[in-house]
Amino acid sequence: MKSLLTPALTLLLFTLLPLPAIAAQDFHSKYAGQEQREIKSLSAADIKELRRGGGWGLAKAAELNGVPGPAHILQMADEIKLSKKQREAIEKIHREMEIAAIALGEELIGLEKKLNRDFSRGTVSQASLEKSVREIAKVRADLRIVHLSTHLQTPKILRAEQIKRYNDLRGYATDPCLNIPAGHDAEMWKRHNNCK
Repeated sequence: MKSLLTPALTLLLFTLLPLPAIAAQDFHSKYAGQEQREIKSLSAADIKELRRGGGWGLAKAAELNGVPGPAHILQMADEIKLSKKQREAIEKIHREMEIAAIALGEELIGLEKKLNRDFSRGTVSQASLEKSVREIAKVRADLRIVHLSTHLQTPKILRAEQIKRYNDLRGYATDPCLNIPAGHDAEMWKRHNNCK
């Protein structure tokens, strides 16, 4: 059977029909609103965290593999039963980490601010871009090393049962049947986690 549609009629129909995939597409950026930031690549929370020497998520490789960090150890000193000597040792590495992290955090903020300023002024060249990004990456790497290094020191200070307790309290326990979070109904928790 011969088609009733001529090529011209077919073309006309396609141009008149809406293309829902294109028409419904949303081009609104998930970054909308961030253009108001002083430093576009850092939120106010990022800047606050860097200025106080906070972890900024840089030590997850250690933390989530069961190697405790000094800030959280100090927060739960009573729960993991730190001795006076242990507390003093953890406080010392935490202070040293904090001093180095604050200095590097300020340096990182300054470098990000400069890169932002160069883009806003239109003065970025390929060479200046590469230099800025490499400087930022180096400072960020140094900052991450500072945070991860403190995690390397804590297992030498803590006993194995303290490390286990730390990880249980942080919610990193591997067996949910043995570690029922405070405030949960034990029977319901066991049922939901298929505990025997």
